[in-house]
Amino acid sequence: MLALRLTRVAHPAVQLRRLLVATAAAGTGFLLLSALGYAMAHPQNSAGALLRLSWCAIPLAATVHLAVAVARTDPGTKPRPGLSALGLGPSRLMAVAALHTALACTLGSVLALLVFLHLRGDLNGMPFDGAAKDFLAADQPLPLPAALTLLGVLPVVASTAVALTLRPRDLLHPEGHRRSYGRFGAYGTTAKRETFGTYGRFGAWLFRQPSEPPTLPTGIRPADTPQPVATADGDSQAPPDQVPAPSSPPAPPEPPASPTGLPWGVAVLAAGLAVESYASVTETTPRTALPGGLAVGAVGVLAGWALTALGLVLAAPGLTHLCGRLLQTAHPGALRLLAGRVLMAEATRIGRPLGVVCVVASAAFATTTLSDYDGSAPAFGPLTALGGLVVAGCTVATLLTAAVEARQSRADTTEALLRMGAPAAALRSAAALRTGALLAFFVPFTLLIADLAALPLAR
Repeated sequence: MLALRLTRVAHPAVQLRRLLVATAAAGTGFLLLSALGYAMAHPQNSAGALLRLSWCAIPLAATVHLAVAVARTDPGTKPRPGLSALGLGPSRLMAVAALHTALACTLGSVLALLVFLHLRGDLNGMPFDGAAKDFLAADQPLPLPAALTLLGVLPVVASTAVALTLRPRDLLHPEGHRRSYGRFGAYGTTAKRETFGTYGRFGAWLFRQPSEPPTLPTGIRPADTPQPVATADGDSQAPPDQVPAPSSPPAPPEPPASPTGLPWGVAVLAAGLAVESYASVTETTPRTALPGGLAVGAVGVLAGWALTALGLVLAAPGLTHLCGRLLQTAHPGALRLLAGRVLMAEATRIGRPLGVVCVVASAAFATTTLSDYDGSAPAFGPLTALGGLVVAGCTVATLLTAAVEARQSRADTTEALLRMGAPAAALRSAAALRTGALLAFFVPFTLLIADLAALPLAR
């Protein structure tokens, strides 16, 4: 009930993002049901049915990626002071976010089932003069357990991914290692093992041995704690020679470190292109068909494509960080400095979805390039067009959602700049400069990778 109430009273922008998740889930669910219909209509071609079902993993992964990004930007599931007293701690908020995702995906799956039954003619007659009965097996009864099993995959996977992403994480010490828990869940452990009665005796800390110095707050040295001196009127005050010196001003924050995945991404990207080139010249490599009759390629080429896509995703945060550094070169002004620092700080958050968008764009460009090499455009079926639309829409929506999350994370910094007198036009110009820098770098890079990836299939 709590999840339903939070869903009902959410902001319209949050509702729109959840509606996008439900729409993507509807498209993915319809593709899964279409694979089931093809298997029912062609029982002798089990390999083809399994291939169609395996290609549904791509829109499924894109939909789960979108669902996780939407859950991360949901303000109703972020921990706030006072919610733990109401029973809404981090674990409960994680469960609420997972339930929101399951509800949105279930709504999309139900919509996909209704459309599938309508096209089969099970509700009120066969639409479109029976044009869809060949791949939906309209002349056979629909196995309801199999259909519900396929439709239940997406809500389960998406809600599990959201729960794993938003799970409460243990706090870290200033040194960087995790806290160690003592007895009864107390933070930290002592060097000397304490007995059970120590926890129950009040004032046990007053009787410490001289070799056991008292625990002081972080940043205070024993020499900084003055001893009180009694005065004539009976009060106590710290002696002048033992008054602690004022603390030094805090050091300015260091620039964010560069993501560590750039060398690995470049290596995997080069390995994928090498695997594609080797598999294209080997005649003994088994071959398989791409969805929608696009082409027939070697399995090694498809494996090379997968490695190339993985390399792009791994290298994208490092390349985004590099764009931020390039913006700050050659005596930058305040505008370029602000845009570059924001790009460097948000390299990981923006880079991963941007890498996925580059993968989808390179695949689309490689398909058009392949048709130019062959001299004939590929025949896109309705299911192939639906799958491509789901994948492209999910990746673009995930990138925009990540941009919204980045804007939420730097809301305090933006308010501080506005209070200091920074004009709002300068902030908008910095955002436009960041967008232009990313487009100027990633568009030629994506076209180059797509052209190199399409060469093996053109032979």
